[in-house]
Amino acid sequence: MKAIHPIRLATAATLLGVMGAARAAVESLPGGPQVLGLYFQNPVSPIAKQEEFLMDMMLWVCLGIGIVVFGAMFYAVFKHRKSKGAVAANFHESTKVEIAWTVVPILIVIAILVPATRTVIAQENHTDSFMTIKVTGAQWKWGYDYMAGPGKGISFWSTLTTPYSEIYQGKDLPNNFVLAVDHELVVPVDKKIKILTTSDDVLHGFYVNSLGVQMDAIPGFIRTTWFTAEKTGTYYGQCAQICGKYHAFMPIVIKVVTLPEYEQWAAQWKKAHPDSNPPADGAAPSKT
Repeated sequence: MKAIHPIRLATAATLLGVMGAARAAVESLPGGPQVLGLYFQNPVSPIAKQEEFLMDMMLWVCLGIGIVVFGAMFYAVFKHRKSKGAVAANFHESTKVEIAWTVVPILIVIAILVPATRTVIAQENHTDSFMTIKVTGAQWKWGYDYMAGPGKGISFWSTLTTPYSEIYQGKDLPNNFVLAVDHELVVPVDKKIKILTTSDDVLHGFYVNSLGVQMDAIPGFIRTTWFTAEKTGTYYGQCAQICGKYHAFMPIVIKVVTLPEYEQWAAQWKKAHPDSNPPADGAAPSKT
């Protein structure tokens, strides 16, 4: 039995060494996954900031409730323990206590409900959008159709650039490994982007953490969400529904640029793809 302990120690040391090597080899990806990340990615949209605020508020509310409840419990156990000669009280009810534990939770729920409702209403407000993009999930890639606004008519599939045969090779890999795509979704900064999600086959999930946008893509349905990126940069997301064998290799890459840069990109795309025409409502993306 004693021989087991060195084996356990050696195994633990090996695992720590592997984790340390992985930590040294990989760096945080701006706009994407963070090394040893334990919280939200840096929010760059109004909805993402509201979601982070709600999370922080709930953590503080839960912490406060825990301190009060467990503090009272431990105090009662310590102060009125049998070894000090305490005798349990014999009563059936207390009107004051009944009122307190009814009113206080109601006030807490109201305090949570107000900002949460405000955020949900904001998430559903798709009016005054600068442009509309239809997002189509497929096994295992994303299709983007620019339906309205500048760039209308642009249509393409966005596919993982890493060959599946190289995913498990264990070579020196870039920080955006299995997140890089051949065509990024390009949008202008500080503009409201309306997103319509649907699917060609099974359930997918359009999820980009930094932008606070998450919406399921369901076959036969069109669902709507939106985001406004307040900072230029490249932001990464992934399919949030287990959609099949290569679910983990279905990244979302959104490149946020200035409006002049976006207009230049749109003009260059249309020049390079003269056959692009504005898609009909409900049409699937082209195979470009």
